[in-house]
Amino acid sequence: MPPSRHFAFYLCCLAAILFFLLGLVWTAWFFWGALIFGALGAVGIWDLCQKRHAVLRNYPVIGHFRYLFESIRPEMRQYFFESNQDGRPFSREKRSLVYDRAKNIEGNTPFGTEYDVYAQDYAWVNHSMVPHAHGTQDLRVTIGGPDCTQPYSASLFNISAMSFGSLSANAILALNTGAKRGGFAHDTGEGSISRYHRQGGGDLIWELGSGYFGCRAQDGGFDAQKFAAQVKDPQVKMVEIKLSQGAKPGHGGVLPGPKVTAEIAEARGIPIGKECVSPASHPAFSTPLGLLNFIKQLRELSDGKPVGFKLCLGHKWEFMAIVKAMLDTGIKPDFIVVDGAEGGTGAAPVEFTNRLGTPLRQGLSFVHNTLVGAGIRKDIKIGASGKLISAFDLASALCLGADWVNSARGFMFAVGCIQSQSCHTNRCPTGVGTQDPERQKALVVPDKADRVYHFHKNTLKALSDFTAASGLNHPSEFRPEHLFIHEGHRAVQPASAAMTWVKPGALLADDHDIPGYSLYWRIADPASFAPLKSVSEAKFGSSAA
Repeated sequence: MPPSRHFAFYLCCLAAILFFLLGLVWTAWFFWGALIFGALGAVGIWDLCQKRHAVLRNYPVIGHFRYLFESIRPEMRQYFFESNQDGRPFSREKRSLVYDRAKNIEGNTPFGTEYDVYAQDYAWVNHSMVPHAHGTQDLRVTIGGPDCTQPYSASLFNISAMSFGSLSANAILALNTGAKRGGFAHDTGEGSISRYHRQGGGDLIWELGSGYFGCRAQDGGFDAQKFAAQVKDPQVKMVEIKLSQGAKPGHGGVLPGPKVTAEIAEARGIPIGKECVSPASHPAFSTPLGLLNFIKQLRELSDGKPVGFKLCLGHKWEFMAIVKAMLDTGIKPDFIVVDGAEGGTGAAPVEFTNRLGTPLRQGLSFVHNTLVGAGIRKDIKIGASGKLISAFDLASALCLGADWVNSARGFMFAVGCIQSQSCHTNRCPTGVGTQDPERQKALVVPDKADRVYHFHKNTLKALSDFTAASGLNHPSEFRPEHLFIHEGHRAVQPASAAMTWVKPGALLADDHDIPGYSLYWRIADPASFAPLKSVSEAKFGSSAA
């Protein structure tokens, strides 16, 4: 049966034949109809054969209406095709900017800023009166602490976690092929390493979620032998333990049996066609000390590759408990990735998406400050993720303490995602978020891999230009005083004044009173994620008193 998405194309072909026959037996006027619908049929044939537009390959003829509406006016393009879930439009930085950079299109626009510069969420980086020359800096960072014997030189901009299964095979292959060409890293997501990651040949960050896919024992726990066999692949550069993610922090997952295809089962190391549960928390550890011992074990099994963890910040005392455990044991992760609650490209419960977890700005600065206050920041690199797409997004994250940035949404746009929000239906119009083998074919890997490469290259060029305009030699020189923000209901201030910043080693002093930090530090227990006492007891004394 012909696919329904080709209905308009087949209708045009049938109409052309019908009008042609009517012209033969009735009146020559029907030949005009045959000519019109024949031309539309020819357009459909061209749509199916061309390789640049996945929408047209999946929706020949009718797909042109999208581009027609998009081309009428910039305002229509913005409001019809660049809106997020609550209806507020994304600016071109959040969608069109990606498309332009991925296609190597000049990004200059007339008539100034599109933002309301007086809006509560407007932020900016100041420029310098003496901008530097636009150099060709090595925009990389070395990740690996004192116990790491195979440090990794990572790009400042990498592909964030998106699993094979949530993304199609062609999307994974295009992303990884682009990463290989551009020399940047591709996070596998919780779904482990698939044949399409390996085929692309790009650097991999292997993410281990609570399901331990790729190194999963029969009981759902962690299998050290399976992990050791896979992690020693030279393509795997780092290992990232996923504690939580911005889209749905504190939430597990269930992969229904019908979705466990042979390829997904192969990548995840699970039985074909059987339901697979990822618990909300990790079976391998239940305390901060347990987490650090797990990190040590993974580092030893990987022969010294960088091992770290990713989290969306939740209870502050829990993260501080991990830091206290680092001080007690001397075991430290090589890196920490902070995911903002506003991030996440996958489907999640609305309440989790909108009202659970700490946004990136606050989470990133807290993690950075806690490590600084504990005197161990120099040994641990920090990555940031959560709706980070433009050069300004990267610069602002670096200002707040990040060493590098990961992006999921930006690279999804680069491979053709139009944010139709149909990922969970398996009917993605561009072949990005579907396991339908026919819909996937619309995504032509070589073309989209080029776009991934160009988006990465042009975004880093824009960051380099941003850095030079700010009077700095390298993006690593961005500091809180360079970023101007609204924080709460205060007037616009540099982040250095609007937010609290902890001095090196300050949390190790016997008596400290740092707003937003000291209280949580006192109740953090390195032996447990539970606090030593409640916040109210620590602040006001016991209820009996």
